[in-house]
Amino acid sequence: MERNIKLLALFNFFTDFRLYSAVLIIYFARVTGSYTLAMGLFSVTMVSSAVFDIPTGVFSDRIGRKNTVVLGSLAAIIYSVLYAAGLTYWILFLGALFEGLSRALYSGNNDALLHDTLTDVGNQKNYGHYLGRVSAMFQAALVVAAVLGAIIANWSFAWVMWLSVIPQCACFFVSLFIREPKKRTITESNVFSHMWASVLILWHNKKLRLLTIDQILGFGTGESAFEFRSAFVATLWPTWAIGISKMISYIGGGISYWYSSTLIKKYTEMNLLLFDAVFNRFIDFFALVFPTVVSPALMSTTSFLYGATEVSSHSLMQKEFNEQQRATLGSITSFGGSMFFGIFSICIGLVADRFSPAAALLFAEICSIPRVWVLWKLSKKYI
Repeated sequence: MERNIKLLALFNFFTDFRLYSAVLIIYFARVTGSYTLAMGLFSVTMVSSAVFDIPTGVFSDRIGRKNTVVLGSLAAIIYSVLYAAGLTYWILFLGALFEGLSRALYSGNNDALLHDTLTDVGNQKNYGHYLGRVSAMFQAALVVAAVLGAIIANWSFAWVMWLSVIPQCACFFVSLFIREPKKRTITESNVFSHMWASVLILWHNKKLRLLTIDQILGFGTGESAFEFRSAFVATLWPTWAIGISKMISYIGGGISYWYSSTLIKKYTEMNLLLFDAVFNRFIDFFALVFPTVVSPALMSTTSFLYGATEVSSHSLMQKEFNEQQRATLGSITSFGGSMFFGIFSICIGLVADRFSPAAALLFAEICSIPRVWVLWKLSKKYI
């Protein structure tokens, strides 16, 4: 079972080795002709992910972690091929649907797979440490992919998209060697009662409820803004340099993922979450209100606590989950975040088309402020 941890690290690396990661919004905007339609494709991905999230979470809890990973990697191959062939909006639209399915199959399931694997070897108390280490591989892949992809995009967007299919094929190959955890609890209830039991747990657990709200707000506003940021960077830097901005972000995220357990032990989960929420707002507001050639690099520094805060949030949530609904509860959170992303990303596109990319990101920052209040309320529960 310990082999699963190494395979998950490798799987995570190939999952995010997407050469288009730094320039996807620009590629979508070129094909569709507007930021609104381009962000609408991100919205399709997240809304379809939300629609699939609950049934795939239940599938994972009832049928198996490995089968869910294999199906997710197959969906990833399909969406990457459709993106590469995306000469029209509707081909990209279909690709976005399959990306949503892939995300849904991974969300909740992969964290539960890691937790169950550690449980099998009697090491679940170190879940946060291992989550940080295997998640750092996402960032490591993105560091290389962002820079390399932006350079290739300066020459050919088509090559960037087609080369991004290869790592998804590698994910499928790796997934075949993952072993199903032995100590996973199988529930005998039907799907609807299983999901209803998960909703009741979320409703009655105030800590879990606040953590879920924070995750939804953070993902909806933060990820939408991050996906769109390249459009703002493109107004200040040439295409080949866009990857450098993303590279800084991914390096910061990777370092904080790797040392997340050390940071959590020293500062605690809640202190990291609160500080990060306040610090990010301050840096991003300054960079956007006074845009200069330094702004993209300055905004990238906000990622240096990203990994630690993600591990903090997920670790706190895993402590509140129970064994029977572990993946389903994770999928409910993902459902809310994906739906909010779907709505909010279109709003960003509309503001960008009406005003400017900088105005769209400022709008996102203003909408992120309520997170500070949610985290402050949550911090009182951990005193």
